[in-house]
Parts: sequence; structure tokens; C-alpha cells
Amino acid sequence: MILVTGSTGFVGRHLVTRLMAEGHAVRCLIPAHKAARLPWETPPEIVIGSILDEEALFRAATGAHVIIHLENALWWGRPRDLERVEVGGTRQLITAARAARVGRIITLSQLGAAASSAFPLLRVKGQVEDLIRVSGLAYTILRPGMVYGADDAFVNHIAMQLRANPLYVLMPGNGEVVLHPIYIDDVIEALVTSLKSIDVVDSVIEIGGAEYITVEDLFRTIMRVSGAQRMIIPLPPYLMRAITTFNSRILPRSLVTPQWFDILAANRAAKLGNLYQYFGVRPKRLEDTLLTYMHGRRYVFSMMRYALRRRPKVV
Repeated sequence: MILVTGSTGFVGRHLVTRLMAEGHAVRCLIPAHKAARLPWETPPEIVIGSILDEEALFRAATGAHVIIHLENALWWGRPRDLERVEVGGTRQLITAARAARVGRIITLSQLGAAASSAFPLLRVKGQVEDLIRVSGLAYTILRPGMVYGADDAFVNHIAMQLRANPLYVLMPGNGEVVLHPIYIDDVIEALVTSLKSIDVVDSVIEIGGAEYITVEDLFRTIMRVSGAQRMIIPLPPYLMRAITTFNSRILPRSLVTPQWFDILAANRAAKLGNLYQYFGVRPKRLEDTLLTYMHGRRYVFSMMRYALRRRPKVV
């Protein structure tokens, strides 16, 4: 039995679908307010509860031999949400896993994660890694680059910003920061392969896609593929953070969150060959994959639907 937390999130939805297609027994821990609308036609075994519910965690972990821990507040949470959901939730998950004698925890972190980092997202991810490393459980920690796909909350949100303004788009800094995007299917392949690979046990592995790309080149690639050419206006990151804070006070959700600026604060890249070396996966190129779902897609209604939707609840 494989327990997946954060199963209704971007990575979780794709992972559960893949695991069930391969015939794995899958159990998902899902809050009650999300259980009414599941993203799968044939749902896996469901345990109702949140990552902060000790009783639900123990019920979910009982009988599981692996936990794939994906619960996070990356794209919507404020710093206090990151602390509560990721650090507090991971601490409780480890307690339940040890009590239920789970064999291993597999989780996704971030390139650049460190408990000593000055950036909240990277600091929290580093704290989560430290908790898992000293838990006494076998573990595999994957540090992917920027994960993107047809329903992600980074590349698609840039495309939404392009539709929000017909003249220009704001870019943090001068666009010189290097990112290492990785396609969602490649991340799922790495997670599934890690289930049966002894070589990645008790390891922290950095993975990325087939190429490095600067932030400015990423913006221009999205404009080219989506057909929405705009003038790029660079702004100091501190000013972008202030604008984001203001927008978050007006709208239930902002297309840009403070975590963006933690990711874009410095170069984040893994060795190009890591994905193939550890998991046998040949990564897909960014523009090739964007062309499969972004070309001709209209983002206006998606943008409005997202911005007016309520923030997630963690109960």
C-alpha cells in the first residue's frame, strides 16, 4: 500500500493516476472539503482528514509500506501557512509513520533548500528535509527544478499574466536568474522509479529537465508559444513583492505569490544528467512540451476563475 499526501495537488493528481494505472494499491489522505470533488474517475482508497489531524494520519499510515509526501502550501500559502502545513504537518506525519512502521518516505523538496536559507520557502523546505533525514525512517528526497505542465501554477500563471494586460508584463529583476524547468511527466517517472530503486534510498537527489533557461528567456518562450507578445518591464524584486502583497489583499488568490520570488532569488539548477543517471529518464525539452498544450489556449477565463476562487483551507 502506498499512501500519498497532497494527492489532489498538481503533482499528486498525476502521480495517483499513474500509480493506479500500474496496478499499485494507493491510499490518499484528503481533507473533507476536497473529498466531494476528486480528480479521478475511479478514485483510490480515501482517508478523510488533513495533514494536521493526528488520528487521520495514523489511520492513513496503518498498513502502508511507503508514504509519498506531497502536501505543501507552495503556491498559495503565506509564511505562516508554510510553517504550519509543511513543517508541522511533516512532523506529525513522521510520528504517525513511525507508529505504523512505514518503511520509507519519499518527498519533493526544492533546489536550494536549506534550513539556514534567508528565503522563507527554501528555509521551510530545508527544515522539512532535516526532519525526514533524522526521522529514523528510510527516505528519498527529490529536489526538482521548476515543475511545469498543462495545469501548473507557474508557467501557466505567466501565460495568464500576459492575457491580463495587452501591453506589458512585469518581470522581477533583470531576468538573468537561471532556472531548470522539468516536465511533470518526468517528475512522475522519477517518483515511480524511486519506489523500486535501492540506489536512491537515504539520498537527496537534485533533478531538472533537458536545459537551463533564464527568467527572461522563459517569458519570451511563453510569449512565443502562446502568441501573446508583450513588452517586458523589469522591476526590482522588492517592488514586485510589494505589488504581490497588495494584490493578495484585494483578490482571494494572486497569480503571483511570495514564493515566486524565493524561487527566482538566485540560480537554481541541477546537473543535467542526474535525471537519466538515477532514474533512466530522458527529460523533455521545455518548448516542445509547451507546444502540446499552450499553443492557441486562451487563459482569460482560467485567470478569472483562479483569481476569484477561495484560498485552500487546512483543517
